Amino acid sequence: MRIVIAEDDPLLREGLALLLRAESLDVVAATGTPDEFLAAIDAHRPDVAIVDVRMPPTHTDEGIVAAVEARRRQPRLAVLVLSAYVEQAFATELLAQGSSRLGYLLKERVGRVQEFLDALHRVAGGGTAIDPDVVAQLLARTRPATALERLTPRERDVLALMAEGLGNGAIAERLVVTDGAVHKNIRSIFAKLDLAPTDRADRRVTAVLRYLDDAHRRA
Repeated sequence: MRIVIAEDDPLLREGLALLLRAESLDVVAATGTPDEFLAAIDAHRPDVAIVDVRMPPTHTDEGIVAAVEARRRQPRLAVLVLSAYVEQAFATELLAQGSSRLGYLLKERVGRVQEFLDALHRVAGGGTAIDPDVVAQLLARTRPATALERLTPRERDVLALMAEGLGNGAIAERLVVTDGAVHKNIRSIFAKLDLAPTDRADRRVTAVLRYLDDAHRRA
């Protein structure tokens, strides 16, 4: 796995690089600005980019903008976004390109090394990894959408865990229910959010991300 890091904090940048190299992962570049990051993407063609949301010069959304551009240049690039805060822009800009090979973690999650590495490998493998705190805060912030209002409390719980990237078995274990109950809830969620069986394979996460994007546009 070839990785490029984009993080303007030198301590965190070097710490991430050391952590990943200790796991025998190939960090081909560790950059501190959006321009350096995009140059590294072009030069190294990595498998994964780990990107801070807020980067120079304004420390607002430069990381998101750079990640969007990186995915435009290399559509199959996996991107794991790190942020100290829940950024609504993430759900509307980066996710608009599709939710596969995409992750969003709060920086505090990096300190939970195994969770961070699990998320990184999940994203690199073509999946999605959304921080559970991010899901909870975004759902709390957004205005209710008509489709989501049709979901039961249990379906909302299942939907949030789907957004984290958990499979049916893991969801069942977390909620202490049977696999069959989870499968039934997921079928109901897809129906209520108008996601047809012919939709692409990542519709599990698209169910949540579509709602978040719709709610943001209504706000």
